[in-house]
Amino acid sequence: MDARARTAEDLLQVLHDGRPVRPVRGTRAADLDARRVLAWWGGFRDQVVARRGELDGVAATLVETVLAADEEVEALPPGSAPAEVFGAVARGAGRVQGPLQPLARWFGELAQACSGDVGTRELALAAEHVGTAGAGGGTPVLRAMEPAARALAGADAAGVPVVTALNAAYRAAADGARGTVHEGSVDPVALTVAWFFERGTVV
Repeated sequence: MDARARTAEDLLQVLHDGRPVRPVRGTRAADLDARRVLAWWGGFRDQVVARRGELDGVAATLVETVLAADEEVEALPPGSAPAEVFGAVARGAGRVQGPLQPLARWFGELAQACSGDVGTRELALAAEHVGTAGAGGGTPVLRAMEPAARALAGADAAGVPVVTALNAAYRAAADGARGTVHEGSVDPVALTVAWFFERGTVV
C-alpha cells in the first residue's frame, strides 16, 4: 500500500479518545432504540469536533453544522423517540448552509420513515431519497452518500440486521470517499459522511 493510500485509510478510521474504534461486525440483531440512536449521534458529533484539524478548509462549517444539530437534540425532552432525535438533527443541521445539507435532509427523511425503533428498512427508506436530496450528484457529500444508500437498499433486500446494514453502508461510503483523494487527502466532507456511517456500527 503506498503512502497516499495509507493516509486515506488513517483519515477514514474512527477514533475515540485517540484510539481506533472498530465496527461491530453485524453481531447485534436488535433494531436501534432511542438510547442507541443518541449514542450514534453523540459519537459522530464528538468525532467531528475532536478531529476538526483533519477537515481542512471546511472544518468550521462542519463543526458549526453538528453543533447546531446538537442544540436541537439537547432540547428534546427525556424519552424522545428515535424519529424525534433524527428530526432534531435535521432541523439543526438544516440551519447551516453548507456541504452537509444532503445529509441533513437524509436525517429528515429518516425521521419520517421511523415509527418506532430503527431497523434496516427505515434506513433504506430514507436512503431512497439521497440521490435526489440536492443538486450536484458529483459533490463530495453525495460521492459518499449515494454508495451508502445503495448498500442500505441491498441490505434491506437481503433482510440483514441494522448493524450489518450500517457496516455495508460504511464500507460503501468509505469507498466513495477514497474516490475523492487528492494529493493524499480524502475530501473532508466525504470523510465526514464515512465517519457518520461507521459511528452507527459501534452503538
